[in-house]
Amino acid sequence: MGLGSVMNYQFKNYTLDEWKDKAEQALKGNTADSLSSVTYEDIILKPLYTAHDKRNPGFSGKPDYRRGIYPNGYQDQPWLIAQKIQSDSAEKLKEKLEEALGKGQTAIALDSDRITPAYAEVLAPYARAYPFAIKTNIQLESVLEEFEKRVGQGDLTGYIAYDPISVFEKPVKLEAWAETVKEAAIRQPGLRTVMIDTGIYHMKGANAVQELAAAAASGVLYLESLLDAGMALNDIVDKFIFTFQIGTEFFMEIAKLRAARIIWDRITEEYGTSREKRKMVISSETSKFTQTLFDPHVNLLRTGNQAFAAVLGGIQYLHVEPYDSLTGITSFSERIARNMPLILREEAHLDKVADPGGGSWFIEELTEQLAEKAWALFQKIDQQGGMLASIQSGWFLEEVEKTLTERLSDIKARKRSIIGTNVYANLAEDKPKPGIIKQARLSAPYEELRLKAIALEESGVKTAVGLICFGGIKDHKPRADFVEGFLSPGGIRSVRSDVLYTLEDVIEFVEASGLDRFCVCSSNELYNEAGLDIAKRLKENYPGVSLYLAGQPENKLDWEEAGIKGFLHAKANCYQFLSDILSGLEVSADA
Repeated sequence: MGLGSVMNYQFKNYTLDEWKDKAEQALKGNTADSLSSVTYEDIILKPLYTAHDKRNPGFSGKPDYRRGIYPNGYQDQPWLIAQKIQSDSAEKLKEKLEEALGKGQTAIALDSDRITPAYAEVLAPYARAYPFAIKTNIQLESVLEEFEKRVGQGDLTGYIAYDPISVFEKPVKLEAWAETVKEAAIRQPGLRTVMIDTGIYHMKGANAVQELAAAAASGVLYLESLLDAGMALNDIVDKFIFTFQIGTEFFMEIAKLRAARIIWDRITEEYGTSREKRKMVISSETSKFTQTLFDPHVNLLRTGNQAFAAVLGGIQYLHVEPYDSLTGITSFSERIARNMPLILREEAHLDKVADPGGGSWFIEELTEQLAEKAWALFQKIDQQGGMLASIQSGWFLEEVEKTLTERLSDIKARKRSIIGTNVYANLAEDKPKPGIIKQARLSAPYEELRLKAIALEESGVKTAVGLICFGGIKDHKPRADFVEGFLSPGGIRSVRSDVLYTLEDVIEFVEASGLDRFCVCSSNELYNEAGLDIAKRLKENYPGVSLYLAGQPENKLDWEEAGIKGFLHAKANCYQFLSDILSGLEVSADA
């Protein structure tokens, strides 16, 4: 083919049916639908999205605001870098705040149950130059008073806000809260004081639909409460700030933020809010729920992915959680966390784009489905009496609990991976520092196993499992590699034998190892030839030994009668298997 022919070559247009035919040929008997997956939101993710899935995305800065609240995206208004300042004294706060603002931070951010006079004294000089991003508690009125003593009325911007139902065990006094918000709107018109904090549901395991529905229902609850207090509708929505934690499902998180704006636009339009006031202002944080205790540097990759998704989703404030926040934040981790949004802005130039995902068949379809499902759940919450009634009755939190149970089940069975925790665990890393933050996280079940294994080792108990590598490398290595990866999430080391060819070799390894737990690793062919004999002989000679088999043989009963205690394979419940081993070791240690 000459250059002229190449230049004039036209690619053939294939139909979806033709693609399916080719895909199914490659899948060797499976259908193309087997490539689909179902999310925790009960949304089917297809292997291919085409023009048939096309949606009209609209324009940035226009209702329904899925594409963002500004026509030119971050060129009109850059997102604010709102890293939370951690300090235990006013002096430390001043030092860290000056450093952060001097190195790229663009908002004054901290989580604080109380702003003391000393803290307010430190923050006040910066109040006119930088917006606030402060999540406070029911003492909102006293916080504002502390600042107004030093700054004056009308000078505060950003948000100092509180979500009244965010602390479930405390009684909710919406009337008093509404009066505080009403008064604050007069004294500080540029400050947002009404927070809808979906992070509280995210941290309990909620899926994106549940987070969105909670945001919508809470928004309506607070809107109604403030209307009853006598505030004007357009003034009310000016006070709202929505906070979302951003998880690891990259495209789902982008779609979640886009869907949130669609839903809020629809709600506020129904109330008669003016067009410009229907824009949702979002403060985002990378997820604490997905952070891991072990292999903490992997958290850098997680938070980078989450921060990227947040920015693409069109947020206004961004906090990146330091990678070591579970064991004690350091100045290094704070700097790295602060630099992530700077890289997204200064090197990736994401401040120069407006909704780059807009028009993507996949993202638009995902956005639409999330909005529809969240709206349906929002209506169901309304039927239950609204958000407050749904919380107080326990119904909504029970729904969230079901999602958490499903997540944990998948993590325990390794249907979902947590790198460095339930897959690719690094047993050579140092023991985590004490002072772990007590909070619900996906990785917690495996971390408890790792800590238990460390404690057993420190008490003198050998937690290792000997791998009986029977046959040549091609016979034993695939399964030995699998077993090593299967055991390591529980902190259980694997001790591999040399290549073993005879029963005598196996017995010699067992005696020399000093271990009392072993796993036979070989091929199905060698299992059929010699596996049962090996198991029977070991059980006869060493009745106190626990023996496992790598694989899932058809004649399980025969193997169990020969002395095999359990089978390690891809469909086995990894967490339960490891938990049983460690529990057995604890019993042995106490005996």
